[in-house]
Amino acid sequence: MASSFTVCRLHTIGRGSLAKCLQKVDTFLHRNIGTNVVAVQEEKNGFKSLYAVQAERQEQAEKSVLISCHSRTNEKQFLKYIANYGDIQKYFFYESYGMYAVVEFANQESVASLLEGTAIPSISHESLVPFKSRLLSMRNLDSVDLPNQPSGKKRQAQTSIPINELIQRLSKEESIDQQITSLTEAYQLTEENCRLRFLVCSLLKDIAAAFFPECTIMPFGSSVNGFGKLGCDLDMFLDLDGISGKNATMPKSGLFLEYQMKRANLERIVTQNILSVIGECVDQFGPGCVGVLKILNARCPLVRFVHQPSGFQCDLTANNRVAMKSTELLYLYGELDPRVRHLVFTVRCWARAHRITSSIPGAWISNFSLTVMVLFFLQRRSPPIIPTLDHLRDLAGPEDKSVIEDNDCTFVSDFSKIQLESNTETLEQLLCEFFEFYASFSFRTLSINIRKGKEQNKPEVAPLHIQNPFETTLNVSKNVNASQLDRFVALCQESSWLIQQNNTAPSRGGTKGKGAITPWGVSTLLLPSQVAGIKSRKRRKFEPASERIKSLLESLKNINNQPN
Repeated sequence: MASSFTVCRLHTIGRGSLAKCLQKVDTFLHRNIGTNVVAVQEEKNGFKSLYAVQAERQEQAEKSVLISCHSRTNEKQFLKYIANYGDIQKYFFYESYGMYAVVEFANQESVASLLEGTAIPSISHESLVPFKSRLLSMRNLDSVDLPNQPSGKKRQAQTSIPINELIQRLSKEESIDQQITSLTEAYQLTEENCRLRFLVCSLLKDIAAAFFPECTIMPFGSSVNGFGKLGCDLDMFLDLDGISGKNATMPKSGLFLEYQMKRANLERIVTQNILSVIGECVDQFGPGCVGVLKILNARCPLVRFVHQPSGFQCDLTANNRVAMKSTELLYLYGELDPRVRHLVFTVRCWARAHRITSSIPGAWISNFSLTVMVLFFLQRRSPPIIPTLDHLRDLAGPEDKSVIEDNDCTFVSDFSKIQLESNTETLEQLLCEFFEFYASFSFRTLSINIRKGKEQNKPEVAPLHIQNPFETTLNVSKNVNASQLDRFVALCQESSWLIQQNNTAPSRGGTKGKGAITPWGVSTLLLPSQVAGIKSRKRRKFEPASERIKSLLESLKNINNQPN
C-alpha cells in the first residue's frame, strides 16, 4: 500500500478498470435502495476491467425501466402493481421534472411482459408519435379521491448539496483529512445516479438500434472515471465495432458473402452522417429529449441534448476512442491510491467555488486540466504516489497494446504488475503542498506532462500548457488565457496561507446559539476570496516605440563616452 491511513468509504460503481487498493482488507459497500440492501464485497486479489464493469452495468440497464409517477402514487401501491410483471431486483425514486422511479427486474422477460401490458396514451391526438420505449408514465385513477394522501416515496438526491451547506458540514469535522473525505462523499456519484446514467444510455440505444441493431451506447468521462460529481454531464459513446461480421474470417479461396454498404470518402463524414440521423431521431421521436443540437463540425462531432426525465445534459459522440482510454486511465489512477480521488474532488470543488472552472465554455481551466494537474503533482512527490504513464506503458503486456489514430494509448491493465512506493503523506499535507507547488510553478516556461512525470519546456506559446496524455501534440488547456492563470496562481498562494493558518478545529465548548459554527480548514478555502482584488502578476509595461528607441540611443551614447 502507498498509504497507511484509513479509507472511510470507497465507491467502485460503474467506472473503468477496478483495482483493489486494499488487498489485505475486506471492504464492503452498503447502500439502501428502496427496500433492498446491496452488498458489494471487494475481491482480495485481481480486478475487473472497464469492459467487464460496462457489461455488468449495461446488463442491469437492459433489465430496467424508467417510470414517471403521479405525485400521489403510494409507494406500496406502486410496488404491488409493478411486481405483477416479475421479480423486482432493485428500485429507487428520485425527482427531476416530476417524480420518477427506476425499476430493475430480475430478467428481461419481465420487462417485455411489462411493456406488453402498457397502454398507448388514451388522449386522441393526430400528431402523437407512436414510438415505444422503456420510459413509461404511471397514472393513478384513484388519486382524485385522495387529495391529501402522502406519497411515501424515498427520494434519492441527484444533485450535489449547495456550497453553503457543504461549508457547514465540513466545519463540524474534527480534522482536515475528515473534511476532505466528507467532501468527496457529499459530491461523488451515488450508486443510484450511476444506474440512472447507464439506463439513459440504454434508452438511447433503443433509438439507435433501429439503424444499427447490434450497436451499444456507453457512458465515458466523469460518469465512469471515478471523479464525477453529482449533476455532471453525461458523455455517451456510440460503439459500432461490436457489429457482427467485422471480424469474420475471410477464406483464402472459393465463394463467400459480404454485406453491401454505402461508402464515403472519409471516416469523419461517416461519423457526421450517423450522428446527424440519430440526432434527428432523438429530436423527433425520443421521449423526454429536448433542446437537441447537432454540433457536427466540431473537432469531435457530437449531438447535445437534455434528457428531462433524468435531468442530465447529454453529449453523444461516435468516434472518440481516445477519450475512452483517458477515462480508463483516470480511473486506474484513482484506484491506485484513495488519496488521488479525495484530492481531485477537493481541488475541483475549490476551483468551482472561486469560478476557476465553469460549465460555460470559455477561457477557464477545465475539470480535466485540473485533474491532470493533480496527477502530475502526485507524480512529483518524493516518493511518488502514482507512477508515470510511460511506466504504466512499460509494464503493459501484448494484450494491452492499443494504438488509436497513430496515438500510443497502451498502458498496463494487470494491477498486480504495478508496485507502488511507500508514501504516507496525509491528505492535509498533500492539499497544502498542492497549493504551494502551483503557487510557485514556472508556468511561463514549463509544460505539465503526466506521461513523463516531470516538467518540460513549453513547445508553444500559451499561458498554460498541459500535454494531452495520449494525443501528445495537443495542449488540453489551450483555451486558458493569462488572466485566468494569474487568478489560479494568486488563489493558490492565498489558499496555501489560509489552510496553514486554519488547520485546527476551533473549540466548540463555548459556542452559543444555533448555526454558530466557525469555518476552518477546507471550509475556509470555499469562502469568497479574502485577497482584496486578486491581481495579475506584474507585467513589464512597454513604452511607446519612439521612447524606447530614444532611450536606447541615449544609453549607447553614454557607453561611447565612457573612458576606456
